[in-house]
Amino acid sequence: MPLPVLLGCDSITKSFGAAPLFEGLTFALHEGDRVGLVGPNGAGKSTLLSVLAGLRTGYEGRCALEGRDLVSWNRRAMARRVAFIPQQVGMAFPFCAQEVVAMGRAPHGRGLFETTEDRAAVERAMRATDSTAFAGRDFRALSGGEQQRVLLAAALAQEPAVLLLDEPTTYLDLKHQLQTYALLRDLAAQGLTVVAVTHDLNLAAAHAGRVVLLARGQVAADAPPAGVLRPELLREVFEVETEIHEGPGGRPWVVYGC
Repeated sequence: MPLPVLLGCDSITKSFGAAPLFEGLTFALHEGDRVGLVGPNGAGKSTLLSVLAGLRTGYEGRCALEGRDLVSWNRRAMARRVAFIPQQVGMAFPFCAQEVVAMGRAPHGRGLFETTEDRAAVERAMRATDSTAFAGRDFRALSGGEQQRVLLAAALAQEPAVLLLDEPTTYLDLKHQLQTYALLRDLAAQGLTVVAVTHDLNLAAAHAGRVVLLARGQVAADAPPAGVLRPELLREVFEVETEIHEGPGGRPWVVYGC
């Protein structure tokens, strides 16, 4: 029996001006899914995440969380179920890293003061993202990679059912890239649904259970990595030649420009 859809879009169409971005796009997420969302520039990856997060409207079709249209969800209630980390976040005010992570608890707030549960969630999230060491530092003074880890910690402190990430390892060094994807894998194994946009097909191949390829307003492919990372499909979508080799754990490894 198929798993129930936790969050998804059914036949959505959305345009920017006269140009259609999505045309009848259908996409579904289930509990514990670990999805790598890939595609060329302009394919709509970031826009799709913001639609799923309930931050964009103005589309035809239906998007729903747990069977309810996104537009009918109270923002606070939805924030307890879905966390979204955009590609760039500006922070103009002098909050320290720990305060930024504590902001992830806002959807659970029951008053002016933090609860024991809030403090425990913040501590767990900072420990998981290796950001405890700079808890007291001004967020604005952190490196791009350190800021990215703090934002991930804030999303984890939110304790959502779905985590949407737009290029989550862009500013991270190799150690923290691997650590982040290992953490996402472990969280998905515990039931968290994870979608990560990435331009790195090999990261998607190594760490995603599903790879979803967007192209020309549609889902061009949605399958385990080996079913999507095929030379003929990558040639059609990205206009590059590739070879697919066997990588660690038997997963595909893409070599470009062959």
